[in-house]
Amino acid sequence: MNIQQIGVVGAGQMGAGIAQVCAQAGYQVIMFDLNGEALEKALSGIATSLQRLIKKEKLTIDEMQGCLANISASTELSSMAQADLVIEAASEQESIKQSIFRQLDDICHPDAILATNTSSISITRLAAVTKRPSNVVGMHFMNPVSVMALVEVIRGLQTQDAVFDQVTQVAKEIGKTPVDVKDSPGFVANRILLPMINEGIFCLHEGLAKAEDIDEVMKLGMSHPMGPLALADLIGLDTCLSIMQVLYTSFNDSKYRPCPLLVQMVDAGYLGRKTGRGFYTY
Repeated sequence: MNIQQIGVVGAGQMGAGIAQVCAQAGYQVIMFDLNGEALEKALSGIATSLQRLIKKEKLTIDEMQGCLANISASTELSSMAQADLVIEAASEQESIKQSIFRQLDDICHPDAILATNTSSISITRLAAVTKRPSNVVGMHFMNPVSVMALVEVIRGLQTQDAVFDQVTQVAKEIGKTPVDVKDSPGFVANRILLPMINEGIFCLHEGLAKAEDIDEVMKLGMSHPMGPLALADLIGLDTCLSIMQVLYTSFNDSKYRPCPLLVQMVDAGYLGRKTGRGFYTY
C-alpha cells in the first residue's frame, strides 16, 4: 500500500510534533482531537516551531507554508476514514487507547495501518482489540518530536513483516532513525529512562539534594543535556507515573516501584510544564 495520508489521533505535545514532521515530509496529515481548543493550540505551536526553523535558516517561508497547508484538523474521529496510516498519540492509559483502536478499526479502510505512540503499553494487547491485529504496530517517538531522531518501531506478536517494513520506511522518510524493538513493557527507551527518573525523584524525596542540584549532578557528571527532574516535568509527571506503573505491574519487581513523591505530585495535579508546576515552576 502506498501511504499518502497520515492521521494523528491526539493534539497534545506528541501528536502535534508527529503531525508537524509528517507534514514537513510532504504527507497529507489529518489531526484529530475531541477538544477544539487543543487543536488550535497544536496548530499554533506547529507554526511557532516552523518559524524557529526559519530563523535558524533550516526552513524557507515557502516550505513553512507548504507544511501548514498539508495539515488539516478535525474534532470528528470519522475524519480518519481515508488515512492510510493512523498514529494514535492519546493519553498513556491502556483503556483509552483500546477504545480508540476499536473505533479506528471500524472507521478506517481495511488496509489501513494502525500505529500507536505508546511509551510502555503492550502492542500485542492493543492489536488484539481490533479485527486487523496484523496491521497494528508501535511507533514510539521521542519528545520533542521535531528535534529527536529516534523512533522505536515495535512489532506486536501479530504484526506482519510488510506492515513493520512500511512503517520503518515512513519513519525514515520523515527524517527519523527507526530502531527495531520487541514488544515488552517500556520497550527499550523507557525501560532504561523511567527508572532513572524515578530514582532521581527518590533522591529528592529522601532529601539527598535539592531538585536543581540533582539535575546539575546528572548534567555535569553524566553529560545529560537535561536533568531527570526537569525531564520528568517535560514528559509530564502523569505520563511518568503511568509508565512506572506499567513496569511495576508487568514485571512484579519492586525495583520499578513508583516513588511516593511522584504519586503525590500527580495526585496534587502538579504534572510539570503542561500545568505550570512540577518539580519546577513554569
